[in-house]
Amino acid sequence: MESTRPIRALVRGLDALTVLNSRDGATVSEVAQEIRLPRTTVYRILETLCGAGFVFRDAGDDRYRLTVMVRALSGGFDDDAWVSQIAKPLIGELGREIAWPVSISTALGSSMIVRDANFSSLLDERHSAGYRLPILSTAAGRVYLSFCPAPQRETLIDIFARSGKEEDRLARAPRTELTRMLTEIRTAGYAATSRTRRLVEEISVSVPVLSEDRVLACLTVRFAGNAVPQRAGIERFVPRLRQCASKITHSFVEQQAEAQRNGAPERAA
Repeated sequence: MESTRPIRALVRGLDALTVLNSRDGATVSEVAQEIRLPRTTVYRILETLCGAGFVFRDAGDDRYRLTVMVRALSGGFDDDAWVSQIAKPLIGELGREIAWPVSISTALGSSMIVRDANFSSLLDERHSAGYRLPILSTAAGRVYLSFCPAPQRETLIDIFARSGKEEDRLARAPRTELTRMLTEIRTAGYAATSRTRRLVEEISVSVPVLSEDRVLACLTVRFAGNAVPQRAGIERFVPRLRQCASKITHSFVEQQAEAQRNGAPERAA
């Protein structure tokens, strides 16, 4: 029987590409810290990616950046029409209004995946399309878990409890603790999380995009706590996120109805 063990070098290379995709370049030390590997190993990985044409080292600041060849990898990816046609322009408009980055993400297996995002010079880290987010430790993931159907929620929690990952430690706590948190999020209608990035507290606030009892996606805004305190950010951004989510839902329902009238198959995340 052929071995099904993962090729560790390939996985590490993909991890490095994911880090570079989330920001405007990174040093060897920064990538090593993110993927928890020795600097010498990460240096070899990055230089290999350079040799393959997917990465280049900028002589100006000695940071590694992605090349246009990475975009070619997504050439066969067929995104759902509602994300590009409906959500993208609306979150772009919202991002311009509030000046902080806004993203839309959907569940994929036991992770959240960013489907589209706008960028802001106010935060260094970028969450580009394809960026994966853990569910239990992120605002978008917690919102999704709070509003998704109960059987799916219980299945995911069981998976997280067995994973052993640090970001899933909440699933290994008494179930009442997690249930209470998710109930509070569902009642409030949003989730907020914070983490320290380069001595800056980065706060994320997320709301669900709902169609009847179904979670289409989650809308998230990220901002710096030293510029906008969390409570002020919630008061300022949650109403705008909800308004944007409502517009997306309305347009999505109209698009689905039009597709049915025209005899086209429905599509959604």
